[in-house]
Amino acid sequence: MLSIQIDSFSYTDKVVLEDISFKIAAGEHVSILGESGSGKSTLLHIIYGLIHLEHGKIFYNDKKLLGPTKTLIPGEPFMKLVAQEFNIMPFSTVAENIGSHLSRLNQVEDENRIDELLYVVDLTSFKNTLVKYLSGGQKQRVALAKALANAPEVLLLDEPFSNIDNFRKNSLRRKIFHYLKANNISCISATHDSEEALAFSDAILLMKDGKVDRFEKPETLYHTAEDAYQAGFFADANLLPENIIHDTESTKKVVVYPHQLGVSKNETKLSVKVMASYFKGSHYLIQSRWNDLEVFFNHFGSLPKGENYWLQLSSA
Repeated sequence: MLSIQIDSFSYTDKVVLEDISFKIAAGEHVSILGESGSGKSTLLHIIYGLIHLEHGKIFYNDKKLLGPTKTLIPGEPFMKLVAQEFNIMPFSTVAENIGSHLSRLNQVEDENRIDELLYVVDLTSFKNTLVKYLSGGQKQRVALAKALANAPEVLLLDEPFSNIDNFRKNSLRRKIFHYLKANNISCISATHDSEEALAFSDAILLMKDGKVDRFEKPETLYHTAEDAYQAGFFADANLLPENIIHDTESTKKVVVYPHQLGVSKNETKLSVKVMASYFKGSHYLIQSRWNDLEVFFNHFGSLPKGENYWLQLSSA
């Protein structure tokens, strides 16, 4: 069990992190979502032990982690951090980079381990290639394999797939997060990718202005988003008066996702004018306007700009 409690942290007079408290059990995956500058990377560096935490405590299996001021080499031995600055050796091969963290006591075991991790990060054909000749995304995958070489108990990932193209990203995420689950490795990943957080996390820590906004299971957070900030990570969400979309007197604003709205043949309280249509593959995202508010909804085809439509809650 990794337990994090940060009362406050600041580089200067400005507080960067405040009132952050959560736990992660063995084999669990927590994704940290938040805007740029919300403190995601700083939080990972504090957990790993690269930054001193004066006001707060971090425990691992009931043992307090002392941080960089009390250790000869910063960073906890049972953890690995894959940061946005790759810790790799450009003039060594991919295999040599991965093998640099192995014991080298048994050459056959080391080779098997290297081959296993090359498969996980989909770099088998680049085993003997010098890292300096790789693309940014390939280097990021080398850093991931290198971090996994000694089977850490906790893996910290800072935007781990940011340099990897979508063509490869989807299968790579499935492979890596399946590998972590199969080997009971706890994972905390800072990401901007809400699709990744929803699909692979056991819990999402949503940060806002250096504080915890929500800490929930992905399904709970998605279905109970309380405002535009929370819902905005998952879609072009609408914040509409409740009495416009429900048969109620309440004017309280509620979150409505685009897939929850559809065109109605009958007159409704929500009459919108189409502003634009965006092709999304399986559907079109329609940008429209109701009074002074933008309203987004999904439709099977594009709709003419300037046309008016009634909207209702969709059964889809």
